[in-house]
Amino acid sequence: MHSVSNVVSVGISDLNIASAPQTIRTLGRGSCVGIVIYDLHNKISGLSHVMLPNSELTKQSKINEFKYVDTAIPILLEKLYSQGARKYALKAKIAGGAQMFQFESSSDAMRIGPRNVEAVQQKLQELNIPIISMDVGGKKGRTIEFDPETGMLEVRTVYKGTELI
Repeated sequence: MHSVSNVVSVGISDLNIASAPQTIRTLGRGSCVGIVIYDLHNKISGLSHVMLPNSELTKQSKINEFKYVDTAIPILLEKLYSQGARKYALKAKIAGGAQMFQFESSSDAMRIGPRNVEAVQQKLQELNIPIISMDVGGKKGRTIEFDPETGMLEVRTVYKGTELI
């Protein structure tokens, strides 16, 4: 999409924001979900790479709040607002949530990808942020890159190629 110097990278269990002419990217989503929230008029976007649906199940006393859907999205919103994003203008695009492994049991604990997607959809609905498009599920990892200038999310899927959503 753009020169590497203009790309903001987001790691696993991480989040960040980018304004045009920057783009924002996260590599190789498996069961994780990349959540892009953006204000197209102000050309600002945030990207969160979440691993798990809910922080309430963790036994750790100090958690990485960027790792969980329920804690990462509110933090991402605060960062966006601090940079001038307007609540009523926010929209979202999501990608990831693959079921990377086949298990004998259909135990809910093994459905991390689908559970992540459901948690993201629920949280965004709760916050009245419409999901404009998504590329979720399946069995392959994805790399995503968002351009806050155009509002397009480039999704590169293993063995499937590149798609703009």
